[in-house]
Amino acid sequence: MEVQIISHREPEILDLQAFVRLARFALEREEAPEACVISIALVDVDEMTELNGRYRDKQGPTDVLSFPCDDPQMMVSDGEPVTLGDIIIAPAIAEAQARDYGQTIEAELNLLLVHGVLHLLGYDHIEPADAEAMENREQSILGAWEINR
Repeated sequence: MEVQIISHREPEILDLQAFVRLARFALEREEAPEACVISIALVDVDEMTELNGRYRDKQGPTDVLSFPCDDPQMMVSDGEPVTLGDIIIAPAIAEAQARDYGQTIEAELNLLLVHGVLHLLGYDHIEPADAEAMENREQSILGAWEINR
């Protein structure tokens, strides 16, 4: 499993390798193909606002965006990985939400990352039952992460 990560923020104060480890853990828990690739980008509020407007036709920033690519169950040629997609996270939004929700910034960032990974694997939260299933998977993965890291 390959997890690529980049920050568009300068300077980046977060431990990027912590994101990589959690993303791999979530992919493993969801039994994603071993030969898969995801990318993660950390962006500032202005960039997230622009992306949210361009791709979701929504005004203002959001906390996380996911852009699925290949179907995780898709068969690929020998040696060619499945490209699951991209996750974009705005840490400044996560920080504000963490204050609002009374939790740590790390916990909020971890939730957003796992949420993004699940979107790449086909989960959504449009219907209430789907939202509940996705939230349950998020909590299961994050609970296991806390025990196993």
